This record gives sequence, structure tokens and C-alpha cells, in this order.
Amino acid sequence: MKKFRVGVVGCGGIATWTHLPAYTQLCKEGLAEVVGLCDIKLEKTQPPLEFWPDAYTTADYHDLLKDETIDVIDICTPNYLHSIIAIEAMKAGKHVFCEKPDAITVEEVEMMKKTSEETGKRLMIMRNNRYLKSSQYLKKQIERGEFGDMYCGRCGWQRRRGIPGKGGWFTTKEQSGGGPLIDLGVHMIDLAMYLMGNPRPVAVSGATFCKFADNDASADSANAEFGEKQENGTFDVEDLAMGFIRFENGAVLQVEVSWASNVEEEKNFVELRGTKAGFKWEWGKIKVFGEKDGVLINEEPLFGEDDRGHENNLRHYYKVLNGMEDPKFIPQQGVNMIKILRAMYESAATGREVQL
Repeated sequence: MKKFRVGVVGCGGIATWTHLPAYTQLCKEGLAEVVGLCDIKLEKTQPPLEFWPDAYTTADYHDLLKDETIDVIDICTPNYLHSIIAIEAMKAGKHVFCEKPDAITVEEVEMMKKTSEETGKRLMIMRNNRYLKSSQYLKKQIERGEFGDMYCGRCGWQRRRGIPGKGGWFTTKEQSGGGPLIDLGVHMIDLAMYLMGNPRPVAVSGATFCKFADNDASADSANAEFGEKQENGTFDVEDLAMGFIRFENGAVLQVEVSWASNVEEEKNFVELRGTKAGFKWEWGKIKVFGEKDGVLINEEPLFGEDDRGHENNLRHYYKVLNGMEDPKFIPQQGVNMIKILRAMYESAATGREVQL
């Protein structure tokens, strides 16, 4: 088994809270080690040195691409840089693991897929909710036929007040690609589609709203700590989006995501309904609704605390690189995701359903 040498580009919140701690465990397992740290603000590379004291630091990611000893580039930058760095890295002979979203346009994500195919380099995008114990349990049960035909559902991530980095890149469309739809929607739409068997989307409709750009209420979401706030900065994205997706197999999915809306409390969820049973997944906990011997029953499988989705996703990636596992994510799934998100934005702008 090879221990892959990794260069991490972007040392902000998502890297320091999830990726870099995960690598300490993967290093112990002989899967990967961080040898280079990059951030345009060089001071952000210093805290990770507590975990990786022998890693070198740089403000220019090209230094990592030129390093022939580095095998993998892990991208944790603002959204608009994902495709740029990923494509350059694969052309430089590096495998790429990238934070979600895959890209901010369909053209970019398709080019990422094409470059992966042309270079033979493995491209995988973070889909951490797939790798929670509850999600894997549901996947096995669904594949076993316990839920029957999964034909409809709803998913979302609703926050009462939780706008990340207000005025910074999160709320600047040119850099983020959008608001909660592209930030949070990726998580829950992907988990729903993954559990449905990744059906091909064929039509999308949506609506977006921006009602809280000038709201100064304090955040009640820990996730609002992501990003860096900027006074009098840009806020040209939505704070709430709703949508509806139709799939080639006839299944449908409702979507609702928000950074700010007057709901009771923050929650993320996936609810899917099958011909034999249905379930609700919320914050990694599940309830199953079915029937036995003509009697309706509810079940709540117990998994304990589980916050290792990011670590498990990264572990899976390096096991794929070592030929130990087959990939649970392929780039075409990323293409489908960005097509859905862009179509939902287009539908919101035109008031019409968009055919894919």
C-alpha cells in the first residue's frame, strides 16, 4: 500500500476543521501524509504546522504543482478556484481531491471531467454525508430492496440565521457561484440522489429569494463561522432557494435550502419514500417508516455520534488510489449536480422549468 504525498491548497476553515485533522489519522494508517501547505494568506498555513511540522508552506499553489514528489492536490479554496486548480493539477500529473461544490459552471465541471479522463488522474469531490454510518446503513438497505422503489422525496438544509462570511467570498456571486443552493444544496441533493441510485436528472424548476442581506441579527448556527466577514462587502446571492427535480426514471425530489429564514431551528434532512418503506434522515439520525404483517411501524436504528464523514470520504479516496475500493463517486455525478444547480438558478430567473 502506497502512502500518498499530499499538497493542500487553501488553509481556511474547511481545511483546518476537517481535512487536515483527518490526514493525521490517515497518516497513522499509512494512506497519506501532508507535505505542502498553501494559502494566498501565508499566515493561515501556520496553525496546520502543529499537525504537520515538517510540511513546507507557500502562498503560490504552483509551487505544489511543480513538486514532483507530491502525488495529490487537495483543494480547499473558494468555489471559483476549484476548477482552475484542479485542471492545472491534473495536467501537472497530480491526482485531485476537491471540496464541494465541484465547480460554479457546467462548462468548468465538464472540463474537470474531461481532463481527468485525458490525464488518467483520479478526480473526486467531497461528498461527506455519503460516508456517515446512517447513510451507509440506508444505502445497504435500499440496495437490498428493503424500501422497494424509491420514487419521491424532499431534502434540504434550513438555517434560521447562519450566513457564512457575510460580505466576503461566500456572498459574492462571482467567487461563490451562488448562495445556500450551491453551498448547502450540494450536500443534501447529493445524499438524496446517492440513496436513490444516482438517477439522471432531466428537468429542474426553482425559485430564489434574498430577504436578509441587511439583517443584523446574531447567528444561531455554528456553520456561520465559515468565511471571513467584510463590512460593507458584497451580497449579491440568494439567502433561500426552493426547487423541484425530475429524474429520467420518473422519480422526483423537492429541495429547500436557506442561510436565513424564519423557521424554528437549523436542520438538514433527506426524506425519501419507497413502495415498501420510507425514511427521514436528519443530522445523521434516521427514522424508518414501514409496515409488517399489516401493521404500520416506525423504527429508529441507533448509530451513536458520528462526525467522521469528511475523514471517511478522504480515507475512501486514498483506498481507491491504492486499488483497495471501487469509487463511490465518479465525475459524471459532479456534472449532473452542477447542471441541476445552474438549471435551478436559471429557472428562478426565467420562471420556467429547465430541461436538461
